[in-house]
Amino acid sequence: MTISRRTLLGAGAGLGLLTACGSNTGRDGGGSGGKGPRLSHWYHQYGEAGAEQAVKRYAAAYREADVAVQWRPGNYDEQTAAALLTTSGPDVFEVNGPSLDQIRGGQVVDLTDLFDGVRDDFNPVVLAPKTHDGRIWAVPQVVDAQLLYYRKSLLDDAGVEPPRTLDALVDAARKLTTKKTKGLFLGNDGGAGVLGGTPLYAAGLSLVTDDGKVGFDDPAAARALAKVRELYAAKALLLGAPSDWSDPSAFVQGLTAMQWSGLWALPAVRKALGDDFGVLAFPADGAAGKPAVPVGAYGAAVSARSKHKDAAKDYLKWLWVDKTAYQRDFALSYGFHIPARLSLAKKADALAEGPAADAVRFSTENGHAEPLLWTPASRVAYQDALSRIIKSGANPESELRSVVRKVSAELDRVRKKSA
Repeated sequence: MTISRRTLLGAGAGLGLLTACGSNTGRDGGGSGGKGPRLSHWYHQYGEAGAEQAVKRYAAAYREADVAVQWRPGNYDEQTAAALLTTSGPDVFEVNGPSLDQIRGGQVVDLTDLFDGVRDDFNPVVLAPKTHDGRIWAVPQVVDAQLLYYRKSLLDDAGVEPPRTLDALVDAARKLTTKKTKGLFLGNDGGAGVLGGTPLYAAGLSLVTDDGKVGFDDPAAARALAKVRELYAAKALLLGAPSDWSDPSAFVQGLTAMQWSGLWALPAVRKALGDDFGVLAFPADGAAGKPAVPVGAYGAAVSARSKHKDAAKDYLKWLWVDKTAYQRDFALSYGFHIPARLSLAKKADALAEGPAADAVRFSTENGHAEPLLWTPASRVAYQDALSRIIKSGANPESELRSVVRKVSAELDRVRKKSA
C-alpha cells in the first residue's frame, strides 16, 4: 500500500493504515557506501513514481556517512513513534510533525543551528508548527496546499464570477448545479473530512491563538460553518463521486464545476483542460475574514536516541539545507509541490505563471497550518462536530460551544504538562 504527500493534508492527520512497526531498522544493508558512521534514514512510502529512487540517489551522493534509506509501508506515524522510544530506530527520519509530546519528551534533536543564515528563506507557515519555545525540531521538505479549482467555461456560461467570499461560493454552487453537473465537490462526505479548520481561518479566526487559547470562541465560527452546511442542504455538492477530493477526476470529467483539491492535482487538471481552469483560496467570510489555504509539510528530524546525532545533523543539513538542487527536484519532479525554501519557489519555472503561480502566491499570503498545540484530542472533538453540522444539520452554535469547552480543557492540560 502506498500513499502520497497529500495524506498529511487530510483533516484527520493520521495516516490511517494497518501495518505495525516492522523489524527492519535500515541498519542491515542498502547503505550508500560513504565514509564515516552508518546512518539509517526513514521515509514514509510515497505514491509518486520515482520518489523512492530519488531519495536513495540523494543519499548515495553523500560521502561523509554510510546512509541506508528505508522506505516504510504501513502506518508510518505509529512506526516512528514506537521506534523513537528504542535505540534500534532511525537516525534521521521523515515526520509529519514532530508532535508536541515528541519534542517535550526529548525524543528529537534541536536543529535550530542548522538554520543559521537561512531561516528567513524557509516558508514561515510550515516552519511554525516545527518550532517550539523558539527552537526548530525538523527541517521542512516541501509544501503541499489545498485549493479551490474552478472551470472557467462553466462559470462563464452561467454568468458566475470566481467566488471571492463564502456567500458567493454558496451562490455560485447553486447556480452552477444542473442535471448533469454539480456546482461544487468538497469530498464524498460534503467536506466534513477535508475542510478541518479552513472555514474558521476564512472567517478571520484560528484553531489556537498565539497565546495558546481556543481560537474560534466567536460567533463568526458558527456563521461560517452554517454556510458550509447550507451548501450540503442545497444539494449543490457532488456526493458519491468515483474518487474522493484528492483526485481531480470528478472535476476534469465535468461532474462538478468547482472542486476542492490539492496542488498535486494541478498537472493532471492542466493536461485535461488546458487553460480552462483557475484556482482560488477558500473564500473569505465576514468583515474580518480573509482567504484561507491549508498547507502542510513533512519534515526531516533526528532521533535523540541516535548514536551518531552530530553526523545525522550534518547529513540532514547537507540534504535539506545545502543541496538546493535536490530540494527542487524532490518538490517538482515527483508529484507537484512547492519547495519549502521561498527562494527556490520563486525560481521554479513550473511555478512561475498561470494557476501554479497563483497557488504559490495564495499559499504564501493566505496559508495556515495546524499548530503544535492542536492535539489529536482537540482535532477529534472538532471533526466530529463539523461532521454533525454539515451532514446532519446539527446546530453550529451548540456544537461549537461543546467543542470550545473540550478544546479549552485540552489546552489547559497541555499547558500544565509543560509547566
